[in-house]
Amino acid sequence: MKMKRVIIVGAGTGGSALLNLLKETDQIEIVAITDINPGAVGLQKAAEFGIPFGENWEHWMDESVDIIFEATGEEEVFKELQRRTSKDIVVVPGAIAYVISALLEEKNSLISEKSEQAHNQDLILNSIHDGMIVIDSHNKVVFINQSSERILHTTKEQVVGRPVTDVIPLTKLPELLTTKEKQINKEVSLPNGKKLLSTRIPMVDASGNIIGAYAIFKDITEAVALAEELTDIKEVTTMLEAIINSSEEAISVVDEKGNGLMINPAYTKITGLTEPQVIGKPATADISEGESMHMQVLRTGEPVRGVQMKVGPKKRDVLVNVAPIIVEDVIKGSVGVLHDVSELYQLNEELSKAKQLIRSLKASYTFKDLLGKSEALQLVIDQAKIAANTSVTVLLRGESGTGKELLAHAIHHESERSERKFIRINCATMAHDYIEEELFGVAGSPGREGYFEEAHKGTLFLDEIGELPVKIQAKLLRVLQEKEVKRLGSSRASKIDVRIIAATNMNLEKAIGNEFFREDLYYRLNKLPIHIPPLRERKEDLVELIPFLLEKLNDAYGRKVEEVDRGAFERLMNYEWPGNIRELENILGRAFINMEHSGTVIRTHHIPALSSDITAEFNKRAEWEDFQLQEVVEQYEKQVLVQAYRTHNFNKTRTAKALGVSLRNLYYKLDKYGLSKNDNKE
Repeated sequence: MKMKRVIIVGAGTGGSALLNLLKETDQIEIVAITDINPGAVGLQKAAEFGIPFGENWEHWMDESVDIIFEATGEEEVFKELQRRTSKDIVVVPGAIAYVISALLEEKNSLISEKSEQAHNQDLILNSIHDGMIVIDSHNKVVFINQSSERILHTTKEQVVGRPVTDVIPLTKLPELLTTKEKQINKEVSLPNGKKLLSTRIPMVDASGNIIGAYAIFKDITEAVALAEELTDIKEVTTMLEAIINSSEEAISVVDEKGNGLMINPAYTKITGLTEPQVIGKPATADISEGESMHMQVLRTGEPVRGVQMKVGPKKRDVLVNVAPIIVEDVIKGSVGVLHDVSELYQLNEELSKAKQLIRSLKASYTFKDLLGKSEALQLVIDQAKIAANTSVTVLLRGESGTGKELLAHAIHHESERSERKFIRINCATMAHDYIEEELFGVAGSPGREGYFEEAHKGTLFLDEIGELPVKIQAKLLRVLQEKEVKRLGSSRASKIDVRIIAATNMNLEKAIGNEFFREDLYYRLNKLPIHIPPLRERKEDLVELIPFLLEKLNDAYGRKVEEVDRGAFERLMNYEWPGNIRELENILGRAFINMEHSGTVIRTHHIPALSSDITAEFNKRAEWEDFQLQEVVEQYEKQVLVQAYRTHNFNKTRTAKALGVSLRNLYYKLDKYGLSKNDNKE
C-alpha cells in the first residue's frame, strides 16, 4: 500500500500530539508541520525529529500530498485549506487533532500508572518471606525476588535469562508449560542438601495459551517450625490471599457450592462490589448480564476462557476466565479472572466514528465532472444515466485511471438514493483477515455493523472487485441473491436495501478461467456493464481535459499557467496514454516543475519524456549503434516494467500478476532498474 504523505497545519497542543502519533506510523510520511508562531512546541519537536517545518504550508504542497491535518482548531483556517487544495487531498478538521491529543495524554497517563503498579508489585513480592521465581514459555527465568536470592545463594543478575534448570537442577517447574496443572506443596532438593517446599502455578493468557509459570517456595531445612507453619491451612490461605490481593488482575474464588470465598481489590475496582456484597453470596451476585461461569465450571469440571459478560451495577464489559479448584480429584471450588475491556470497546467505537467521519469528507461528483465531448464518452454517460434511474447492479470496467470511481459517484448522485450514503470500498487494499467483518459486521456485545448495513437505502461502491478473496465472493453472492446479511457470529439475518456498483480493471473472464473469480458472481454483477474507454480511444477529449487539469494544478502549485502551446498539445495528442487521465495529470504536473515559476504557457520542451519517446529513441539508436544483446534486452525489459507498473497504478501485486512473474522477482527487477525508490518514477 502506498505510504500517505501528510502536512500538519498548526503546531500547538493538538498538532504536537498529532506529530508524536503519526511519526510512529510506518504508513504515514510527514512532509512538514507549519505554524505562524515560530515558538510553537510542535515546531521544536519537528526540529528534534528532523521533520521539515516553517510558517507557510504551501511551501511543501505538491500533487504527492494526500492528507492535510488542520490542527489550529480555527474554522477559517480549515475552510481556507479546503478552498486552496485539490479535491484529491483530504483535509481533516482540527477537532480530530484535539481528540488525538486527548487520547495520547490518556495513553501516557495509563502507561505511567501501569509502571507505578509494576513497581509496587515488585516491592510487595520482594517483601514476602517466601522465595518466588518466574519463568517464561521458553523455560527462561524472568524474575526472582530477594528471598529467592537468599535461599538459593545467588543474585538476580546471575539468574535472569538463564534456563531455570541451571538455577534449580531438579525443579519440575518446566512441566507446567506442558501440563498446565498446578502443583501444590511439592518437595525439591538442591545440590547443596537444602530442601524446598514449592507451590507451582502455570500462567495462562486470555486465549488459553501458556505464557509461563511461577513457583513460590520455602526453605524447610532451617526449622521444623517452618514446616509446621506450612501445614497450617490457615497460614497457607493467608499467603495465597496476599498473592491474590497483590495481583492487578480481578480475581474471585467460590467454594464447591458456588458461594463467594474471596475477592481482591482489583475485582472491587472493576465491579464496584465489596466483600460484604460478594463473600458468602451466590456466584450470580456480581452478574448484571450473562450466565455464571463459576456455576458452569463447578457443574462440568472444565475451565472456560474469554467469555464476554457485564458485571456490577455499572454493567462493566469484561472477559472472564474461570478454572476449577481440584484437590485429590475432587472439585473444591473455582477461581475466576476478569479482564476489563470496556475502555477497549469505547476506543473501538470512537475509531469507527472517526472512519465514518473521514468517509463523509469525500466529495461527490456529478455527470458534469465527466469532461469530454467524444462519442465514446457520451455513450458511457448515456448508459450511466440509464443506470442512475434504476437500482440494477452496475459493473464499471476500464483501465486504471479512466475515472471509474468518478462515474460511480455520478450515478449515485443522479439516482433517487442521492440523499443516502455513498460508501466506497477498495477491495484490493482491505486486509484479508478483516474484510469479512468490515463488509458484513460482527455480532455480540458490543456488536458492529458492516458496510452493507451502513449503506442501507444507499449505494455501496465495490472498487477493484476482482481482488476480492474467493471465500468472500461466495458470501457476497449470497447477500446479493437473498438481499439480507448475517453478521459474523450471528444466525439472524437482516434485510438490506443496497444499490451495488462494482468496478474493475481486471479481465474477469480470464480470472474465471483461472478460478480466481466466481462465474456465478460475475453474472450477478454483470447485469448492466459499462465499459469506460481509455484515453487513447478518445483523445479529442484532451481539448476539455487539459484546461480543467491546468486549473486544478494551478490551485495546487499556486501558479497561473493558462494553456499548452500547439507543439506541446500535438505531442500529447500523439501519445497513447497507458496510464489514462491519471497519467495526463501526472505529466502536466511535471511540466509545471520544468517551467519557470512565472511561466504561463506549457511548451514542448517542458513535457517530460514519455514512454513512446523512450521507444523511439531506442529504435533510432538501434539503427546505427552496436548493442550488446544483454543491453538491448535490459533496456526493453525496463521499458515494459515502467509501462506495466504505471498502468496498474504502481500496485506491485497486480503488476506481478499481469506480467506473469512472482512478486519476489518483480521486487528484484524494480530494484535492479531503480524503479522501487519512488512509486511514481518513470
